[in-house]
Amino acid sequence: MTPIDALAWVHVRDRRLLSVRTRGKEKFYLPGGKREPGEGDVAGLCREIREELGVELDPLTFRFFALLDEQADGFADGRRVRMTCYTAGYTGEPMPSAEIAEAAWLGSADAAACPPAGQRVLRMLAELGVVD
Repeated sequence: MTPIDALAWVHVRDRRLLSVRTRGKEKFYLPGGKREPGEGDVAGLCREIREELGVELDPLTFRFFALLDEQADGFADGRRVRMTCYTAGYTGEPMPSAEIAEAAWLGSADAAACPPAGQRVLRMLAELGVVD
């Protein structure tokens, strides 16, 4: 089974990771989403973040953070997600758009509110000493 190909923005402020919850979902996800056919990482992630949070990522500041292979949330068939994560500078203030029910700044203690990929990123950030 082909894994879900996803892109994610890893953004930490005040020792907390920015996460979003889409309408109809309970878990908090890393901002981002699936790329469209033929779309590269930078273009796809810029589009997703613009749509979800109304901010413009700066393509010149993209830095690879991690490539994750985790159990996909919400699929009973054991599907995996292959998530390419980046940090990047931005302009604007992150505000939830129509598809996003809420944004939250999460720490290590909030890991249970995230699917496996988000939990893994929180662990990695805690090991790096950048989130509480």
